Amino acid sequence: MAAKNWITAYKLSYQDHLFSIQILLVAFGALVTVPILTGLDPAVALFTAGVATLVFHFFTKRQIPVFLASSFAYTAPIMVATQTWGVPATLGGLVAAGVVYMAVGGIVYWKGRNIIQTLFPPVVAGPIIMVIGLMLVPVAVSMALGKSNPAHLIPQGIGLMIAVISLATTTLIFLLARGTLKLIPVICGLTAGYLVSIPFGIVDFSIVADAAWVAVPNFTAPQFNIDAVAFLIPAAVAPLIAHFGDVLAIGEAAEKDYLKEPGIHRTLLGNGAANTIAALVGGPPVRIYAEITGAVTVFKKWPPAVMVWAALFAMALSFLGKLSALIRSIPDPVSGGILILFFGVLVVVGIKCLLKVQAELMEFRNILVVLIILATGIGGITFSAGALTLKGVALATLTGVIFNLILPDKKLPEDS
Repeated sequence: MAAKNWITAYKLSYQDHLFSIQILLVAFGALVTVPILTGLDPAVALFTAGVATLVFHFFTKRQIPVFLASSFAYTAPIMVATQTWGVPATLGGLVAAGVVYMAVGGIVYWKGRNIIQTLFPPVVAGPIIMVIGLMLVPVAVSMALGKSNPAHLIPQGIGLMIAVISLATTTLIFLLARGTLKLIPVICGLTAGYLVSIPFGIVDFSIVADAAWVAVPNFTAPQFNIDAVAFLIPAAVAPLIAHFGDVLAIGEAAEKDYLKEPGIHRTLLGNGAANTIAALVGGPPVRIYAEITGAVTVFKKWPPAVMVWAALFAMALSFLGKLSALIRSIPDPVSGGILILFFGVLVVVGIKCLLKVQAELMEFRNILVVLIILATGIGGITFSAGALTLKGVALATLTGVIFNLILPDKKLPEDS
């Protein structure tokens, strides 16, 4: 009976399949950028993003509407490792880094499931979610202005115009359209921006012309080098800490407590297993994508089955060279305009989380906690100790949890 219910849950309507395709389109740009920067195969990264998402959904009992893909947090360590030890040894180190995730998940399951609940009250969770959005909005703006790729700079005025058209089309379709058209605002926005880009000569059709119609991704097996493993395991600490923020964000967007059910131990195990399996065939580590969390918030589409179908589409697309190259040819301003919407929504989601404790928000210690999280998250502060580097969401999460635990619970003095 349970198997029958599971199968039924994945028999989606054509509307849900359209949403699955849009999920993949939203994630595609960042997904292939990491392997391009690090020297890995983008087609393999596309395939492993699909596999990783399926693995994560297996471990989390198919309850969380997320799509996992290439993590930017590992970009610099991977670049150094590949130059020093080569790609196979780097992949071996990434396999070990994934095992660290799984080990932490096991420890949380064994000792800390109840403690985790107390570490992330709204006064901590809210600003952490805000930091995710506030850090990513400038990235989207840079894309919109045509500045994100130094090798292919686009005049700012042209980039901004294209981004506005892309964003405006997406918004108007979402607000005003009816029928099937209302179901594909992202596709409409990308199409409008793409068509406007062509006359300006900023669409690179050569990558489409050079791509094969069908091609097997260049899968690569790992090799294990103790030096590469020792170098890459500390690199897993920052994204591991940031993982808590990612789970908090999607939970707030879907209005569910995923720290409790299926539990942060399952999300850690799922992310760790996904990283390990991705590295075993030559893919980069993965994380929950914030742009997908933003899309879930905007479109109110929460069935995890939608993300599973997006994963299957990603795996199929990794073998279709022409179609994959066509999506890669979308100029940054086209995607950037839409991502401004999805990243900006995360800031609003964080504010919504904070409003749960609005009566206590003006307590002095709570003001300090919020300020410390925002300052460490978006203020450019970096903490380094040997091979370990913490910044952004990871540093904000760690400092927020610590200060929330140690600050005394006292209210602001009342006016006499």
